Formats: sequence, C-alpha cells, structure tokens
Amino acid sequence: MLIGLEIKNFAIVSNLSTEWQNGMTAITGETGAGKSIAIDALSLCLGERAEASAVRPNTDKAEVCAQFDLSNLPLAHAFLEQNMLSNTDNECLLRRVVCKNGRSKSYINGSAVTAAQLKELGQYLISIHGQHAHQHLLKAEHQLQLLDAYAGHHNLVSGVSQSYKQFANLQKEFKHLQQQQQQQAAQKQLLEYQVAELNEFALQEGEFEQIEAEHYKLSNSQTILETCQRELQHLYESDEQNACSLLQHSAQQFSELAQYDETLASVATLLAEAAVQVEEASREVRSYTEQADLDPARLVEVENRLSGAMDLARKHHIKPQALVEFHQAISQELESISNNSSRLEQLESEIENTLSHYQHASEQLSQSRREYANTLNRLISNSMANLSMENGIFEIALTQETERAPNSLGYDNVSFLVSTNPGQPLQPLAKVASGGELSRISLAIQVIIAQKVTTPTLIFDEVDVGISGPTASAVGKLLRQLGKSTQVICVTHLPQVASSAHQQFFVAKEIANGETFTHMQPLNKDGRVNEIARLLGGDNISKTAKANAKELIMAHA
Repeated sequence: MLIGLEIKNFAIVSNLSTEWQNGMTAITGETGAGKSIAIDALSLCLGERAEASAVRPNTDKAEVCAQFDLSNLPLAHAFLEQNMLSNTDNECLLRRVVCKNGRSKSYINGSAVTAAQLKELGQYLISIHGQHAHQHLLKAEHQLQLLDAYAGHHNLVSGVSQSYKQFANLQKEFKHLQQQQQQQAAQKQLLEYQVAELNEFALQEGEFEQIEAEHYKLSNSQTILETCQRELQHLYESDEQNACSLLQHSAQQFSELAQYDETLASVATLLAEAAVQVEEASREVRSYTEQADLDPARLVEVENRLSGAMDLARKHHIKPQALVEFHQAISQELESISNNSSRLEQLESEIENTLSHYQHASEQLSQSRREYANTLNRLISNSMANLSMENGIFEIALTQETERAPNSLGYDNVSFLVSTNPGQPLQPLAKVASGGELSRISLAIQVIIAQKVTTPTLIFDEVDVGISGPTASAVGKLLRQLGKSTQVICVTHLPQVASSAHQQFFVAKEIANGETFTHMQPLNKDGRVNEIARLLGGDNISKTAKANAKELIMAHA
C-alpha cells in the first residue's frame, strides 16, 4: 500500500508531503484547486510519459517520490529480486525526476531504472480508475479485459496467446517459404543444370593448378629433352672435350703445383669436388633423358581438361581456381531450395497441430469466461439495484466466431448488455444507458472487479461524476466496504462519498506574489465536518449544514 508521497515543483505544487493510511481516503477541495494533482504525480512516478509542462514554471525540475509497504505483495518482491532492486525491509521507494527540457530519470530504491521498469512494478502496487473510465467501458476490447481480470484465468489467457503466437509464426514462415519457392522455381532449374554440369566435370580441389603445371611441362617436353641431351654432351659425354674432363685435368695440374706452394692445394680440392658434382649431375640428366617419355595422348588429355575448366570459369564469370568453391556454393543453394519443399510439408503438419491446440485452448478459455460472466451478471445487476437502478439488469453476451482467423484473445466476442427499465430489452450499453447511468454502471463494475483483483491500492478519480442523492450514498458505502480489504483513495466532490471515508484530505489553492500554489492537508474530525458541510451547502457553512455533515460522518462510524 501507499504510505508516503512527496511532490516538488510539479505543475502548481511547490512542495507537498503526505502520509497515507489503510482503508478509504477521500480527497476533496474546490473546483480547480488541483484535487487530482496527487494522482497525476503518482502516475508519473509509476512510469507514465513525462513532459516538460509537468515542471513548475521558473524551476529546473520536478520530483515525485512514492513510498510503498510491500507486506504480502509477493509479485512486487519477485520483481525487485529479479531486477536486483530489493532492500532489506518490506518498503519500496519510487522516484521520478523530470527536467524542464522534458528528459526524465527514474529510480527504484535508489537505483536508476527505466520508465518501463517503473510501469511494470507499478501494476503490482496501484490500480488507477480515471473519471473517464466509463468511456472505455463502451469498447468491446476493454469489456473483454474486464471479464478476464475478474476471472483471473491468466494461465488460460496466456495459453491462448502463446498458441496464437506459435501459429502466427508458423504461418509467417510457411508464406515466406511459399513465396521463396515461387520465386526460386526458375532459379532451381538453372541451378540443377549448373550443378549437373559441374558434377559431370568433377574438378577437384587444387586440380586446376596441378593440370596447369602439367600442361606447361608436357607442351615443352621436346625442348626439355633436346636441351638435356645437348648439355649432357657438354658436361660429360663428349669425346673431344667436356666439362668433367676439363675440371679433372685442372685439378690434377693444381695438385702438382701444390708441391711447390701448398696454398694451391685447396684449389685442387675444390676443382676435384666440382668434377665429382658435374659427374653426379650428368648421371641425373642421363637418367632423366632415359626415363623421359614424349606422350602426345597425355598432352591432349591435359589440354582438354584445362580447356574445359577455363570454359566453365568463363561461363560463370569467375577465375578457374574458384570453380571448386563455386560448385560447392551452388550445390548448397540448390539443396536449400530443395529442402524448402520438405519444410513446407512439415510446416503444414505443424500448423495443423498448433491450430488444433489453439482451438482447444480457446474453448477452455471460452468456458471459463462463460462461468465468470454468469457470476458477474448477478453481482453487477445487484450492484446496479444498490445504485438506484432497482430494475436494472446486466448481462455479458459472449459469442464464439470459430470461423474467423485466430487471434491472441480467442474466438470470443463480448458485449455488455443492459436494461434499465422494466420491459426494456437488453441492449448494448452505448444505446440505452444515459451518462449518469453509464457512470454508475461503470463504478459498479470497477468496484466488483477491484474486489477480485489483488492490487493493494485502488484510486478512483471522480468516478462518481453524474450521480447524487441516495445513489451517492450507495457509492460511498461501496467504496468504504472495499476499503476494508484494500487501500482506497477517492477524489470526489460528493459529501455522501467523502463522509464514507475513514480519513480525508483537503486540497486548496492560493495565489501569492503572482504565483499559484496548491496545498493538500489531512483533516481532523472538526475539519472533516466543516469540509463536508461546505460540500453540502457551499462556502456559507450554516449550523444546519454542519449538523448534516456530522450526521453523515456518524452514519459510517
């Protein structure tokens, strides 16, 4: 529950600090005094959009702090622990700062957070029912939300939503693959031809470089053989003169000279070694020429292979060395296109199964909605009678449209029907309810649903607009009864409602030094009598008005 609220430089509030109690609290004041200012500030503190206009003129920033008691609020505790925002006690402090440029900062227990996190936590702390809530009541979507909120069958709603999301995702994938398949039909035919052609040629990794080298060798084999034979004569086999014999001769000559000068011995050794190397090289050249085989057929075979690779490379506008990688890539692309057909068949089965699960989940949700709708029909009809609509009948009409496309809310259409006079048929709210009647029906629904929803603090912002007299007294009793189980804060202009509260705040506006200030103060017993007397009789408070005010307050003692 809300236990403290501090507001600084927010709208026409300069500095405001209030403490809040259990039960029902009424907020009253003159028209235009800013009775809803605390609720607006709370909304900001709970993550609503921040605007620069919220900052009081001639100040740099607005600041709102709200303190809550989290006793018996496991969902709020779980959120704080999950986001590592817990403190050691059962209290939680929310803070929102808005600068005059419109930028804002948010805090939970002193840690900086996003406005979205404030809003998520806020749903476990406060539920605000605005003065225009009855306008939302005319919308079918809002009616369905109210029914589901009262039923509390969150698991069923979530089950339908999850089934729908799965179904929608599968449908999206199916349509995407279908479009791909249509677009890829011609591409597939081309790829099949290209892959078949490359499969038939079957070029292996590194093969092009290998056959290119082999072709170069074979095409020059005659020149290689002739040159080897000629040089072999020069090196070793010529009878007239060859390199080996010349080196041997020179080595012998320097060996003899070394007798006279031993420094020439190294020259003789080097020449002898060179002669040995030439002899060894000659043997290798001879072996090469003996094994050399001029094979024109192999040259033709290699030329054809090389030419085929180059033709394919030109055809696909790539280098021959990239053919193998290109072959692998288009093979994978063809496989992917081919797999689409099998995936489409698989998706058809999955979609059918998911749709069946969605239909089953939707039927369970519909059954639960019908059960709780019957309960709400009775409770709201009784509440209407208590709100001076003795002959009022309320009914929630649920119809299933199983032929329509699945959606996240199930197959149900909901319509709130009402009859306010005897013999009048049940018709949609918008057609038969007047403004005052709609306001009372809306309040009856909100109070009944609030009793079921476990939000610890309920705020009603002038939801009693359009009612008066005995009806206002009935509204006050409803809100006070609700205050026995939860904290209720009600902004009102009706003395019957204000007198029903356990405690009361008075909001007043004053002008000083050309500036407007709003103040909000708790009322003691005498203050409550005077304020309710003012609501009854206007600014001139008579003894009769005071007596009536005391009587109204005592009626709830």
